[in-house]
Amino acid sequence: MTGYGSGADRIDTTRPHPARVYDWFLGGKDNYPVDEELGKQIAGLSPDTKRIARHNRWFMHRAMRWLAGEAGIRQFLDIGSGIPTEPNLHQIVQSAAPDARVVYVDNDPIVLAHAEALLSGSVEGVTAYLDADVREPERILELAADVVDFDRPVALSLIALLHFVGVGDGVGDGDGEGAGRSEGAYALVERLVERLPAGSFLVLSQLTGDFDPESVEKGVASYAAGGVTLVPRSRRGVSRFFDGLEVVEPGLVQVVDWHPELSLGDLPVETQPVPIYGAVARKP
Repeated sequence: MTGYGSGADRIDTTRPHPARVYDWFLGGKDNYPVDEELGKQIAGLSPDTKRIARHNRWFMHRAMRWLAGEAGIRQFLDIGSGIPTEPNLHQIVQSAAPDARVVYVDNDPIVLAHAEALLSGSVEGVTAYLDADVREPERILELAADVVDFDRPVALSLIALLHFVGVGDGVGDGDGEGAGRSEGAYALVERLVERLPAGSFLVLSQLTGDFDPESVEKGVASYAAGGVTLVPRSRRGVSRFFDGLEVVEPGLVQVVDWHPELSLGDLPVETQPVPIYGAVARKP
């Protein structure tokens, strides 16, 4: 494992952080009381929150198996990686392709601390970590180039990340509501994808209010009270991230519906929507 950046001494335990709240949703222990408090508030408003978080994680597992297997990708750039939760992305892809090269990117010092201790990749491959923010695409691309050959196909992973790129960063709904405020998130993705060579892939999942807008808006308010911005997007707004790319089957769907046959175990039978859209798309 290679590490870039430092900052374990910058851990702020007075404010919740999305990566640590997500860790709590997944049943992890690498979070603080302030993260658990926010997680409980959100779970109280929407009892399905933990179920939704698990489905998002399982979508990542299946997408990475497909990319490392059928698509033959050997380089992965995972931005907003979060606190390590096994199996991690590098474990999935290096089990299929031991020589795969994986670069994780996150901006929470606790993620960095755990990455240094836990993310050990295969002997044949490379696993690296960058302490950086998605709002720094140029810096991410510059540092990642030490590990990733941008002349060869790369899988760019943005899992459950862009709904935390907020209005203060120049973003909004992105599908007509608040027009003009939504360019930030799209510009970030466009800049990252622009650097990728033909044959690369974008993997993305994003919270939506399409199915239960009232519960999602309550969640937005809870995150806001904790100092965290949450920006749900409609299907139309999410699909815009894939403009110019070839979305692979089954298209942009609820994450539970993306190639469930690739799961290593039986997925729960769902009768309620999973309000996260996900897709994988190829750069022609």
